[in-house]
Amino acid sequence: MPAAVNPTRSEWDVIVIGGAAAGENAAQYATQFSGLDSVIVEKELMGGECSYWACMPSKSLLRPVEVLSTARDLPGVKETVGDRHLDVQALLDRRDTIVNHLDDSSQIQWALGVGIDVIRGTARLDGCKSVVVTGPDGDERTITARHAVVLDSGSSPTLPPVDGLPAARPWLSRDVTNIHEIPASVVILGGGAVACEAAAWLTGLGAAVTVVEISPRLLAKNEPFVGDIIAEQFATAGVTLHLGVAARSVQRGEVNHSGVGFVHGGPVTVTLESGVTITADEIVIAAGRTANSSGIGLERVGLTPRGFVDVDDHLEVVGVDGHWLYAIGDLCGRALLTHMGKYQARIVGEVIAARAAGQALEVSPFNRHTDVSDHNFVPQVIFTDPEIGSVGLTEAAAREAGLDVETSEYDLAALAGTYVLRDNYVGRAKLVIDKSADVVVGATFIGTGVAELTHSATMAVVGRIPIAALWHVVPSYPTVSEAWLRLLETLDQARHG
Repeated sequence: MPAAVNPTRSEWDVIVIGGAAAGENAAQYATQFSGLDSVIVEKELMGGECSYWACMPSKSLLRPVEVLSTARDLPGVKETVGDRHLDVQALLDRRDTIVNHLDDSSQIQWALGVGIDVIRGTARLDGCKSVVVTGPDGDERTITARHAVVLDSGSSPTLPPVDGLPAARPWLSRDVTNIHEIPASVVILGGGAVACEAAAWLTGLGAAVTVVEISPRLLAKNEPFVGDIIAEQFATAGVTLHLGVAARSVQRGEVNHSGVGFVHGGPVTVTLESGVTITADEIVIAAGRTANSSGIGLERVGLTPRGFVDVDDHLEVVGVDGHWLYAIGDLCGRALLTHMGKYQARIVGEVIAARAAGQALEVSPFNRHTDVSDHNFVPQVIFTDPEIGSVGLTEAAAREAGLDVETSEYDLAALAGTYVLRDNYVGRAKLVIDKSADVVVGATFIGTGVAELTHSATMAVVGRIPIAALWHVVPSYPTVSEAWLRLLETLDQARHG
């Protein structure tokens, strides 16, 4: 791809720095109905982390693992499956197809097709509405925005301060989602969503996995039962867990010159603070992410790069006058999830288009110019086996917020819908209710097939649908959605005895 689609042009209405999913949406929404034009400056691949190194490849690796797990729990199918294992090469080939073999030409063509220009290069702010782009050949050019600049530079994996870790050449999230050979053994530092998903697919593909997590529970930001169930399922699958302990040091051994080498050298030895040592072929770091706020020119507009960039509810960067600079996605730190970055991008696009037309921003509830959902309405699905879906507040967060909290829980294995879905179903559901308002403020589900429950919960939480109204939202039978009815019945029984 050339350094620029239009190498001589220097001015657009909107400049977007970063062509991940959020940046693409911001450019589209700012221009699709407004008559404005836009350009995206991207230094790597259009489509960004999610398309090539995160959401899409990881889910392509996880789906076959889940299907095989379910098949082994279904009489009539498990006899056919028997002791067969996944075809690793076929699975990796499909992953490569899903990430388009790390070729973004189709994404470029999509952008051009909807009227968005693309420049290949590294961009940095150089003053009000001014951006300097360094192309692949090192040449620099300055481009200018008539109305707005949107920052979507994303985030990078955080390396925890463990002695010897950088020299051990650890795998990061990009490495583990783009593997081409399965190591015999892997140790994962971290216990959040990325760590647990990686543990699930690596185990499913035949690796012996050890997870080291400083928190005493996996997925500690979720309801406690989520981490407990995942830990139980991991133990059944053969994953070794070291919870509530940190890694003290990491050392990479010499390359095995016998012909049985490793991707990054010899085996890795991890020493824990407890004194326990773990040896594995590879080490994966999944210990959070750091905003890519350095190197994008924040100093040139009076800001100091200090992690996430602070924004208001129009996603406008705080501390910069003139209504021209915005930040979205991981960079603003509100919710490090692709779907939330795209939501923020839609808002930014609408805000930019309205301001360019001289229109006042809307102030009514649920208007298209204000970020509502990042405030306690964030949905998330974690694609472990079993799946986890959640939205809104946990019980602990709701109590910390001072709400009059009421909860309802139900064992999903008791549903007719899950009974036919698979044998030995494991799952649970929980609603967190603000009793004074009689609305659901949080929901968590774990179990096979719960990912699609998350959106119904999101509508209930965001729309603040009264409990009385939810009684009239009839779930189809026999489906996992009947969890809603059982949760309401459990709540009613607790209220009335």
